[in-house]
Amino acid sequence: MRVLLKASLDTERSNEAIRSGTLGKLIQESVEQIKPEAAYFTAEDGNRTAYLVFDLEDVSQIPAISEPFFLNLGAKIFYTPLMNLDDVKKGLSQLGQ
Repeated sequence: MRVLLKASLDTERSNEAIRSGTLGKLIQESVEQIKPEAAYFTAEDGNRTAYLVFDLEDVSQIPAISEPFFLNLGAKIFYTPLMNLDDVKKGLSQLGQ
């Protein structure tokens, strides 16, 4: 299932990661593990925020994906299922209209 992972990083914890030189490594390791089709980084609500779009093959992957963000960066994590246009068309065709 295609999902959007939003990771809103705690400012103080991510500041510490920048000062120690580990933030880039943590982000790189997460991207390599998740293998997103798209990755975007911005500031939202005053926090460093990452948006990663990827295929979640099994919900059992959620702890392995989430924990590095929780443990290392004090992040708030949100998962949102996504559809592309073909998915929407397929879903609408099932409405029986």
